Amino acid sequence: MIGLLGKKLGQTRVYDAHGNLVPVTVVLAGPNCVLQCKTVATDGYDAVQLGFDGQKEQRLTKGLLGHIRKQGGTPVRRIREFRGFSLAVKPGDIVGPAVFAAGDFVDAIGITKGRGFEGVVKRHNFRGGDSTHGAKGWHRRPGAIGQRLFPGTVMRGTRMPGHMGQVQRTIQNLEVVQVMEADNLLLVKGAIPGACGDYVVIRESKKFPKAKAEERRQALAAAAKAKEAAKAEGKAGAKSGKR
Repeated sequence: MIGLLGKKLGQTRVYDAHGNLVPVTVVLAGPNCVLQCKTVATDGYDAVQLGFDGQKEQRLTKGLLGHIRKQGGTPVRRIREFRGFSLAVKPGDIVGPAVFAAGDFVDAIGITKGRGFEGVVKRHNFRGGDSTHGAKGWHRRPGAIGQRLFPGTVMRGTRMPGHMGQVQRTIQNLEVVQVMEADNLLLVKGAIPGACGDYVVIRESKKFPKAKAEERRQALAAAAKAKEAAKAEGKAGAKSGKR
């Protein structure tokens, strides 16, 4: 399982190889510094610890700073472990967006935008009350929530107004449109949770791993090649018919 720590920079749109306009999210996916490589023998499980976004030493706790110095790394703002990291790395190595290729599929993990305290119409898409026919003061309310005499209480899990957003969400199977290794940028098709400037985790798709994506790329290339051959054969047949 390959993964990177990154930062969401914004949204734009680019043209793919076929001239189609594709909406993408721009992610600064590196450089990631390898801080620690855990093994079953020493730690009980296999994992790689990555750090992202440099930080001043005085802004880190002594424990965290000591851990980073022990591994020979530099102070960073964000640290995350990736279990079952499929690349052979060692502490001090730098990992960037080159671990992915155009056509790969990834899962994006981020914190959604905070919306504060919201009512049921915005939070749960409730219809609300009537606007006319004598309805007064009940336009955006949820309606009755009680249970009459029995059980005489509000059922657990009833949808109500409350805090909305600012929760972790994972968007699966997003396609990598372009990899800009020199700028440490990934262009990912579609939307990613969070606001511009928020930290995100880009990992190899669990449902569509790199091996499966490679098979898909080969199948698409073969289909495009067959289409071009059929097109050329059709043009040749048309010319011979004219003669």
